Amino acid sequence: MSCLNHVLQIIDVLDDPKVSGGKIKEILVEHGVESVEIIPLSGPKGKTDFVKIIIPGRNGKEKNGDAPTLGIIGRLGGVGARPEITGIVSDADGAIVALACAIKLGESQKRGDILEGDVIITTHITPSAPTKPHKPVPFMDSPVDIMEILKHEVDPKMDAILSVDATKGNRVIKVHGFAITPTVKDGWILKVSDDLINIYERVTGDIVSVVPITMQDITPYIDNIYHINSIMQPWLMTSAPVVGVATTARVPVPGCGTGANYVLGLEQATRFCVEVAKEFTSRNCKFYDEEEFKKLTKLYGDMSKIFRKI
Repeated sequence: MSCLNHVLQIIDVLDDPKVSGGKIKEILVEHGVESVEIIPLSGPKGKTDFVKIIIPGRNGKEKNGDAPTLGIIGRLGGVGARPEITGIVSDADGAIVALACAIKLGESQKRGDILEGDVIITTHITPSAPTKPHKPVPFMDSPVDIMEILKHEVDPKMDAILSVDATKGNRVIKVHGFAITPTVKDGWILKVSDDLINIYERVTGDIVSVVPITMQDITPYIDNIYHINSIMQPWLMTSAPVVGVATTARVPVPGCGTGANYVLGLEQATRFCVEVAKEFTSRNCKFYDEEEFKKLTKLYGDMSKIFRKI
């Protein structure tokens, strides 16, 4: 199963100064996705179209079932930085992977391959986002406040979340393709999920690459503390476990850089998310060890109270 065509199609659509949520909805419907909601959002730095997609499962919550729901969030500031920069930017990776997953899962449903549980996919579309200074390379900024975006991205029905984000502007994870993070739940940075490692290695045919996230990376962005990027921020809005899916590079690449959406890595990341959707919604994949987490919180308490100030 390849997702290359889906990735290429989405890149082509997003590389357009007139791209909008409405255009994305048209394409998704063509591929069999029936539930697509577009919400226009405005902020002090511009506007964006929030996109929410639901792929209902055979026994998911949408049909009053009890199968788990996976959330796939495409995190980004914007798919473009016009008029300052021409073309689709590196930061678009999160939206590319999320939307390519939606197309793949929509097509699978049309063919009769229906997952056990629901998959909720969220991202946002803006071809004209601002940029901001960051070391070692500049980042993209969001036209709408990140906390407002996060409130839309995270749905209470999500039982686990994959947060997909371009993670190339750093010096600590330097691999071709993509990497995953440890699981974050309620302020705890937990061990990397063995089940997710297994899926990663099956999908890539290579040893797992792990992003070395730190406590700084799970603090709220509004605290103005150094973050590798915003990949882990969704945990602030949920008690569901969150794992980052980071698209990566061997050298630091600016989020506002163009010509830097590496197709083969994006295809692998998309395929990984789709495989996790299959396994998690059928209860064959765990993001963390529930019993060990209970022991941690009994011994050391609730870490979420330290960070959840919003």
